[in-house]
Amino acid sequence: MKVAVFSTKPYDEKFFQQANQKAHPHELVFLEARLNHATAALAHGFEAVCVFVNDQVDATVLEKLSEGGTRVVALRCAGFNNVDLKAAQRLGVDVVRVPAYSPYAVAEHTVALIMTLNRQIHRAYHRVRDGNFALDGLLGFDLHGRTVGVVGTGQIGVEVVRIMRGFGCNVLCYDLHPNREAGQLGAEYVELDALFRDADIVTLHCPLTPETHHLIDAEAVAKMKQGVMVINTSRGAIVDTGAIIDGLKSGQVGYLGLDVYEEEGDLFFEDLSNLVLKDDVFARLLTFPNVVITGHQAFFTRNALESIAQTTLGNLTELEQSGQCANQLSG
Repeated sequence: MKVAVFSTKPYDEKFFQQANQKAHPHELVFLEARLNHATAALAHGFEAVCVFVNDQVDATVLEKLSEGGTRVVALRCAGFNNVDLKAAQRLGVDVVRVPAYSPYAVAEHTVALIMTLNRQIHRAYHRVRDGNFALDGLLGFDLHGRTVGVVGTGQIGVEVVRIMRGFGCNVLCYDLHPNREAGQLGAEYVELDALFRDADIVTLHCPLTPETHHLIDAEAVAKMKQGVMVINTSRGAIVDTGAIIDGLKSGQVGYLGLDVYEEEGDLFFEDLSNLVLKDDVFARLLTFPNVVITGHQAFFTRNALESIAQTTLGNLTELEQSGQCANQLSG
């Protein structure tokens, strides 16, 4: 299958080329450009496009892809909030994804953010490099005995439960579809308001849907404990950034760890170090000493990239050979 791979970075090309040599080979053409209205024409004549989290696959883009002969959209990620599935179904475009690549990668990054914020690792690192060995302002707390609220208990959420239980934490969970494994690990399912009320740390692992958009808003923040830690390694728009900033300013939110941001499309995965940031909201977040932000790197391990490439190419092969795929999405 001839595939246009959008939003390509050198590491994407490396792992996809390696996986393509081991599997049923596809003709891969790597493009640095993101897929959107302006770049959709680049896929003309390609049977498939391979896209990532910030590529735009709305109805207008899908219509342009379809006109150019594209019949498959292969997501190299689990989330699919950037794809208009109903439009794809109407146009006869198959959409496949990577439902699980490495839940350990994202879960471990989540805990890294928790530990960094709690023990002020980011601040201590810079102090020591400046010859400042004072401990004032670096006081943390024992995780043992604390209550962690996990919102969303798919594979990633369950791994977070497993790790935090290993720290000796009490774990509360919320999910519309409770996962038996989380309960077996000692977690307790509660209503969302109860989780907000009782958790010292709230960590988000749910997909972005109309129901979860701005799940963490001003009302939710007000229900949380004073000084709560909020972690988001899921999708940026689950958190209302304005509300979380207000929470930081008032002290209601004591710590914030983000690997995603609702307007990250113009920022993440690019080197903007020589430019002035035009996003004033993001710039405001960077001014808080109790905020740690990473650039959507929670997935970024060798294991995950290998799995993403293998599963994506496997999806394409399944569709090519049988017309169906186990990882296919429907509208």
